[in-house]
Amino acid sequence: MSAAIPPPNRIPWPPIIYGSAVAAAVGLGFVLPRPVWPSGSAWAAFGWALIIAGVGLDVAAMVTMSRQRANILPHRAATALVTTGPFAWSRNPIYLGNTIAVSGAAFAFANPWFLAAALLAAIAVTPLAIRREEAHLAKLFGAEWRAYSQRTARWIGRR
Repeated sequence: MSAAIPPPNRIPWPPIIYGSAVAAAVGLGFVLPRPVWPSGSAWAAFGWALIIAGVGLDVAAMVTMSRQRANILPHRAATALVTTGPFAWSRNPIYLGNTIAVSGAAFAFANPWFLAAALLAAIAVTPLAIRREEAHLAKLFGAEWRAYSQRTARWIGRR
C-alpha cells in the first residue's frame, strides 16, 4: 500500500464499537428501570430471529470476502473490492448484520436498551469506520469503487 493511502481504520475498531454498545445495554438493563417493553415468547422468538438473521448476514459477508481473498480486518488495507453476495445490496453488510443482531437482542431479552445501543452503534460506526473505509477504497479502486458506490447504498438497497 502506498504511503499516500491511509489505513482504513484505527481504534476504535468496529467490533469494539458494537461490543461497547452491547455492554452498555446490558449494564443499563441492570441499573435503570426498563420502560414498558413487549415481552413474552412471541417477542423473544422475533428477537432471536433477528439475532440469527444478523449473524447470518455477517457470516455470509465474511464467506463472500473469503472466497474473493479480500482482507476482513478493518485496520488493514483492502485486497479486493467485493461487490457480490450481500455486498450487491449493502456496501456494509457486516455492520448491517451487527446492527440487526443487537436490535434483535432488545426483543430476545426484553431489554430496550439494546435497541438504543444498536442505533447509537450504527450512528457511531458511520464516521468512525465506514467513511474511513470508503475513502480508502476510493483511493485503491478509483472508478470501480465510484461505480459500485453509486449503484449500492451504504446500508441497504440499490440506488
